[in-house]
Amino acid sequence: MSHSDPSPSLPAPVPRVRSPRSPPPGPLRVAVVAFDRISPFHLAVPCLVFGEQGDLAPAAFALQVCAAEPGPLRTTAGFEISTGHGLEALAQADWVVIPSWRDTAEPPPARLCDALVRAHRRGARLVGLCLGAFVLAEAGLLDGRTVTTHWQWTAEFARRYPGARVDPQVLYLDDGDIVTSAGTAAGLDCCLHLLRGRCGAEVAARVARRLVVAPHRHGGQAQYIEQPLAVAPLAAGDRLQDVLQWALAHLAQPHRLDDLAARARMGRRTFTRQFRKATGGTVGQWLLAQRVALAQRLLETTDRGIDRIAADAGFGSAASLRQHFSAAVGVPPTAYRRGFRA
Repeated sequence: MSHSDPSPSLPAPVPRVRSPRSPPPGPLRVAVVAFDRISPFHLAVPCLVFGEQGDLAPAAFALQVCAAEPGPLRTTAGFEISTGHGLEALAQADWVVIPSWRDTAEPPPARLCDALVRAHRRGARLVGLCLGAFVLAEAGLLDGRTVTTHWQWTAEFARRYPGARVDPQVLYLDDGDIVTSAGTAAGLDCCLHLLRGRCGAEVAARVARRLVVAPHRHGGQAQYIEQPLAVAPLAAGDRLQDVLQWALAHLAQPHRLDDLAARARMGRRTFTRQFRKATGGTVGQWLLAQRVALAQRLLETTDRGIDRIAADAGFGSAASLRQHFSAAVGVPPTAYRRGFRA
């Protein structure tokens, strides 16, 4: 279902929960929805993958950019675009791509939602890139689905659309006739996945090579989520705040619950209750998250070896660091360093 490999050697399967309607023979009709204040990059992603036919012989796609609103449409880069197609083009499309949305707080036009519902009802495959998942959710098409969106907005998405199951870890999710992706560049991963399913791995690799991107990225968007080391502010002089700040400064040391409680001059049960109230989790969960975040920063900014980073971040051994880091971030420490080294 998803693209979220726990390690490069164990690629995750991509089962189809719901199969999209088989498109008719000939070029597959792809409608890309443009709207006012659209990001040029988001709009360009499906156009680059499905619209440039040099890598596809015979031509596999017939792409149309369709305006969701009267034009000309402004872009976030300061120029305007015009298109000769409106939402009526969705009535004939095999795939409909919503390449993000301009504002999560602004509902999409009712006409767009209605057109998406009608397209889906007759069997079109709908693709929501980045914040495009919000548009599909507003149209009522994601209840009971497992979806994803940009990691900065997954909590907001889950709050607003409890009928959908949002996965903040993956780069994209293929649920057959509904496909969603994480933010910005993950739209390329998603579109290359769709291209691979339609035209085969060789064509997808050729297109990826032209775009100078990996045809299949390992790991999910968990490796891109910021995990700051800051502690949530508590009352000035709060004993728990002091203990958390001390623990952050001494992550290399082992920390037993009873020792932290004693440092806060609290009983074990009181400390545990206050800790969960302040952080939302257990002492073990909090320490692990802080150690992973510290390991990320050390991998990004230093030349220290894996054994040294494991010790400095409090994992004790390189094996323990690899296990916990891969589970939390989605890629091993060495792969993370290659991708994020400053």
